[in-house]
Amino acid sequence: MQKNSSKVLSMGLLSIVQFSVSEDLGCRRGEFSRKHYGSVELLISSDADGAIQRAGRFRVENGSSGENTDYTPGTWHRTDVHLENPEYHTRWYFKYFLGKVHQNYIGTDAEKNPFFLSVVLSDQNNQRVPQYHAILWRKTGTQKICLPYSPTKTLSVKSILSAMSLDKFEKSPREIFHPEIQKDLLVLEEQEGSVNFKFGILYAKDGQLTDDEMFSNEMGSESFQRFLHLLGDTVTLKGWTGYRGGLDTKNDTTGIFSIYTVFQGHEIMFHVSTMLPYSRENKQQVERKRHIGNDIVTIVFQEGEESSPAFKPSMIRSHFTHIFALVRYNKQNDSYRLKIFSEESVPLFGPPLPSPPVFTNHQEFRDFLLVKLINGEKATLETPTFSQKRQRTLDMLIRSLYQDLMPDLHKNMLNRRSFSDVLPESPKSTRKKEEARQAEFVRLGQALKLKTTVKGDATANLATTSFCKKEPWESQSFCSNFPHEVVCADSWGQSLLVSTDAGILLIDDGQPSVQVFDKTLQVKQMHVLETLDLLIARTDKGKDSRLLVFRLSAVQKDIETKQIIRSKYDCRENKLERTKGCHLYAINTHHGSELRIVVAIRNKLLLVTKKYNPCNSLTSSSLLSSSESPVEEFQYIREICLSDPPVVMTLVDGPTGDSDNMICVAYRHQFDLVNESTGESYRLHHVETNKVNFVAAIDVYEDGEAGLLLCYNYVCQYRKVHPFNGGSPLIQPSAYDFHFSWNQVPYAVVCAFPYILAFTTDSIEIRLVVNGNLVHTAVVPELQLVASKSDIYFKATAAVSGSCDSSSKEMSSRSSPQTPTAYEMPESPLSSLEGEVPCKNLYKIPLSNLVGRSIERPLKSPLAPKVITTTISSGTPSLPVTHSLSLSRMEIKEIASRTRKELLGKLTSVFLSAG
Repeated sequence: MQKNSSKVLSMGLLSIVQFSVSEDLGCRRGEFSRKHYGSVELLISSDADGAIQRAGRFRVENGSSGENTDYTPGTWHRTDVHLENPEYHTRWYFKYFLGKVHQNYIGTDAEKNPFFLSVVLSDQNNQRVPQYHAILWRKTGTQKICLPYSPTKTLSVKSILSAMSLDKFEKSPREIFHPEIQKDLLVLEEQEGSVNFKFGILYAKDGQLTDDEMFSNEMGSESFQRFLHLLGDTVTLKGWTGYRGGLDTKNDTTGIFSIYTVFQGHEIMFHVSTMLPYSRENKQQVERKRHIGNDIVTIVFQEGEESSPAFKPSMIRSHFTHIFALVRYNKQNDSYRLKIFSEESVPLFGPPLPSPPVFTNHQEFRDFLLVKLINGEKATLETPTFSQKRQRTLDMLIRSLYQDLMPDLHKNMLNRRSFSDVLPESPKSTRKKEEARQAEFVRLGQALKLKTTVKGDATANLATTSFCKKEPWESQSFCSNFPHEVVCADSWGQSLLVSTDAGILLIDDGQPSVQVFDKTLQVKQMHVLETLDLLIARTDKGKDSRLLVFRLSAVQKDIETKQIIRSKYDCRENKLERTKGCHLYAINTHHGSELRIVVAIRNKLLLVTKKYNPCNSLTSSSLLSSSESPVEEFQYIREICLSDPPVVMTLVDGPTGDSDNMICVAYRHQFDLVNESTGESYRLHHVETNKVNFVAAIDVYEDGEAGLLLCYNYVCQYRKVHPFNGGSPLIQPSAYDFHFSWNQVPYAVVCAFPYILAFTTDSIEIRLVVNGNLVHTAVVPELQLVASKSDIYFKATAAVSGSCDSSSKEMSSRSSPQTPTAYEMPESPLSSLEGEVPCKNLYKIPLSNLVGRSIERPLKSPLAPKVITTTISSGTPSLPVTHSLSLSRMEIKEIASRTRKELLGKLTSVFLSAG
């Protein structure tokens, strides 16, 4: 099992280095592999005589291969079934801007391409977290970022554009004051795709091999009718006023009835082959093909046994349909089996199919299928076929709008506040005129918002129709009213070892904290390695900083016997040699054979190792004298010189571990890979921006091969590190590389497969690792990540809630967006008295909730020793939890297989809402 070291973060100026405990564990990512999302195959279809008709390359998802299937299908409750890039989180202009006072600008870049910029100051979900939301509209698409609000510092348009990597202009941006601009910008946002969907449903009898045969079925079977009833309601088309998906609602030319549903705020109309007009004279059933053949996604319901000839996408003559969902019904166990075919160019999308892809719970199957289809259509819109068309349309609309506004360039509408600050208030001389303009601006925007909602072109009803389910990122209270400032921390069993301004404390849920070291020992970075019986800590700062190593068993003995609390002066024997003046260190992620530590002292790297003796387990080492220091077990290997001091450092394990281990370092404007054996460095990635804020370099292992998630500014980029070739790694870009952008610059990033979480000062942005798609943004006021080696611990004034609290209705106001009023920002329930400082608590997000299964890890607390057993669905207790962090890949698979039967719904947790 992989366990990542603490990741070091850079905040503010590059000369100022602050450190985060952002880490990554292999168990967090599960078996990180794109194979869970299918493999590309060449599919060939033939007619009844065996003659080849068509061929095509599709990615086939049929459940992950190689997994144990000795469990009852459908009993594993999944946690990763989410709509990706949900409109409620991505349609910013409709959500944050429309109907509120905001500012819009127009300009042209250095290549003379016009662009628009929209800026608004809004309160995140009414939780007293004001933020600037900015949208940059260009022909290549929209770019969205959040920027922090400061009441003492104004924000300029130039700084906003610079944060979006737009620094050079052919014409400087000028502000647009006409309220009609809202209608045009709403049209630009609608180019991102429809919020409503139309899916085809094709009924295929057993043995049918051509589309002509399938489209010629007049009626479906009883099981097909039950499937339609599961998907939605039968509606009469004539006079239908909802979303019609291209069907005729006046003259019954496209049938009399159809299937319709609303799912998580999205209207869905199904084009059902047996409900569309049938013609006995037309064998090709052109009218049916005209609708289903022009759907991006089509469900194929196929009758027959598993052994009968299966459907292949190449059987359908359509250049438009990119995704086919093959559904089979099994009468014997009343279950549905699902198989997904995606055209090769469609990006990966979730959720991945379970193994086997069999569903006995029909409601779970419906939810899974609809989420998969919606995500699939969104992913298809990113293929070259659709993205190029969208880019041409967007370019045409932006240029046309720019030309319409050009005649007014010298009038009052455009000639004010070029490169101005985003002003907190209007100038006094024009206050009344400005207030009147703002009132008209808001009135028109609110009318547009209402009209769009009534038409069904927005998911505004998502705020009230979102089902309230427990989300995997919901947090539990760990320690209430925590009064100390947290510097760093690491988990120790079920407890938390925390470095604070009052010293080093050991905290356990529901128990008083225990002082371990006094405040003379200022720990800036630490690792608790239970399997090696080690505590590693970097103390003090500047020239006085050192790396200390302690026996964990000796520390625990001091706690149990309640001996005198150690001070800085009691730790002289625990100092590692040559580490004076270190500002950063990193350890290797799995240390089954040896523990490797790289210590950074300015621009020098010191490689130190500790050999792992299997006999020297936690039990045997605890028999040693508590005064014996483990310093002598470490040996200095070599020194490596860099050109600059690193601000981020991560160890990457080579495939053999013999002269191919690497160190990823970040400094200046680049990430480099350094060979541990030779000291040679190789350029991994160069950052092409004026200012760089390095966040993290997270080592991940996909199918056993090393890769790196490079996080800086708003960017998260995945680079696969190929095995060494003649002493140097193959680090050229490959098809496996991908990148995405956060909405806000994080200070820490944590991987918990299938998720990757970005932590900012007031939010957690949750995305999927495999494609970077947004899943959820949780607003957490005054957020500080504390530890993330196992469960994720953070300090905040409010917990992370689920769907119910994340969908609070937006409130509109006529006040200036730069000056949030009491109406925009209601009194926080956390602070009932004026001027009262909200108390901060420690919260925990359980790792098992995020990864979707139980994870075996040390659950023994240093404060309260105990053995915990889990109960599977049959009611029999499983084996006691082991105390090993270094599990092999086979052990991980065995654990996953055994614990899949466990119903996560039976795990009861206390979740705190933000209110």
